[in-house]
Amino acid sequence: MGGSDPLAILPPTTWTTGSTEVFKTGTWRAQLPQYVNPPSPCHQACPVNGEIARWIGLAHQRDFRGAWEVLTINNPFPAVAGRICHHPCESACNRGAYDESVSICKLERAVGDMALAEGWAYPMPAVERAGHVAIIGGGPSGLSAAFQLRRRGWRVTIYEPQPELGGLMRYGIPSYRLSRPVLDGEIARIVALGVQVKRERIATLAEFERVRAAHDAVYVAIGAGRPKRLPQLPASAPWLIDGAEYLARANAGSPPDLGRRVVVIGGGSAALDAARSARRAGHDVTILSLERADQMPAQREEVKEALEEGITLVDGAMLNAVRPADGSGIVISCQKVTFEPGPVRGQFKVTPVEGAEFTLAAHAIIPSIGQDPDLAALAAQVPAERGLLVADRRQATGADKVWAGGDVASMARFVTEAVGMGKRAALDIDRALRGAPASQAAAEAPVGLDAIALHHHPKTARVAQRVRPPVERLAGGLEVQLGLELEQALAEAGRCFSCGTCTNCDNCFVYCPDLAIRRLDGGGYEVLTDYCKGCGMCVKECPTGSISMHEEIR
Repeated sequence: MGGSDPLAILPPTTWTTGSTEVFKTGTWRAQLPQYVNPPSPCHQACPVNGEIARWIGLAHQRDFRGAWEVLTINNPFPAVAGRICHHPCESACNRGAYDESVSICKLERAVGDMALAEGWAYPMPAVERAGHVAIIGGGPSGLSAAFQLRRRGWRVTIYEPQPELGGLMRYGIPSYRLSRPVLDGEIARIVALGVQVKRERIATLAEFERVRAAHDAVYVAIGAGRPKRLPQLPASAPWLIDGAEYLARANAGSPPDLGRRVVVIGGGSAALDAARSARRAGHDVTILSLERADQMPAQREEVKEALEEGITLVDGAMLNAVRPADGSGIVISCQKVTFEPGPVRGQFKVTPVEGAEFTLAAHAIIPSIGQDPDLAALAAQVPAERGLLVADRRQATGADKVWAGGDVASMARFVTEAVGMGKRAALDIDRALRGAPASQAAAEAPVGLDAIALHHHPKTARVAQRVRPPVERLAGGLEVQLGLELEQALAEAGRCFSCGTCTNCDNCFVYCPDLAIRRLDGGGYEVLTDYCKGCGMCVKECPTGSISMHEEIR
């Protein structure tokens, strides 16, 4: 051995004070942890596919400007959506199966309101492109598309016949739910990007063809403006006014005089808006709804607030006939029913309950049972089916250079659904004008509750909704629901699991028994494969579901 020390070539013993890096324990494993960024359930449920966990995380760090910038990547109406969205994200929230879902909508409003108060604006496009896109309709879907297209540098012209932009948000939603300065502020930011607006109605096929010929792409977002009719109600009756017309007049500050007792027919948000607006105009209001209270399409808080304001709800019932009353007014013959929703949105089965007839006394009826789009100017050139323009998942139609979205192409009659369709159309128009291929990416499975290390999240209650008392609500046009205070918003943001989004909490680094996790200089971590035994401790201790185990085949 030439006098050399044979122990020098042996690895150190377990009690050595030297480095243990020579122990390549990674050869023992069958599985390897990987850092992943799967979608959160709220992201997949969100109509605009917002990066909810990301912007809430920034808000929790008090970076509200950063939160707003992330939020508005997908939705230019955070303050609007925070007031009126039907928030399917909250139903999908993993925290809802643990204690209570995160109040995402209220947080969105808090961020949106701060942006308006601070005067934050969008940067002008970094590049100006030659292509010109026409958007027919200046409602939520058309404005969303205009926003996305201008941010990508395309020229955009909106064709809108109404004196002001906003569509349903302005003419269909009362100011007690959506403050007009809030709506005006978020629309003005979009127009300030360089959107051209022409006060012009595209009402004939010739006008539509003229617009299509003059532009590189057309997005049709004309909404649904033709009211559905009930055959039991004579169209010319003096005591009858459609819900959309009533709301437009009430929102303009001139509600018609309808007499003391008013019956609103319908169970959706528009019916609730009409009923509550009539109540503010001084009427005694009854809502007649086919659906039971727990089946009504309107949001639960809308129904609760309406009842608090003195509105009577007659649910699970239908109108049979109307006749003049002795003296003044009318008598409405009604019948209790069982309501069964169908497999397709808008389809249902109604079965009258024998022997359950009754009457209601009224001076006027406001039917608010939905609206259909007017396709007279489009049906000859754009494929339509069942009263809607046919559009694929990218909002493209079968007509050359034409995309469509919002209520004209969908029965998903929610503002944020329309915003999401406008975004999807804009992204596909951008792709088509650049000549890029369509993406074929498949949807990824969201993070499940079982992936979250719940022992790192104490159970807490969600923030309570603050509302004005009924007397104060009815006295003026003030918003019913109040926003969050700063500390409330911070606390609620802290409840978010940040599903699928690494928060650099160091749990994987701290809990790894083999020191096999290394921090990266730019944030995040990496697994040292020479030393990881695949024990899965990092996965068990991850509070966000951002690490998963994968079989390693060697």
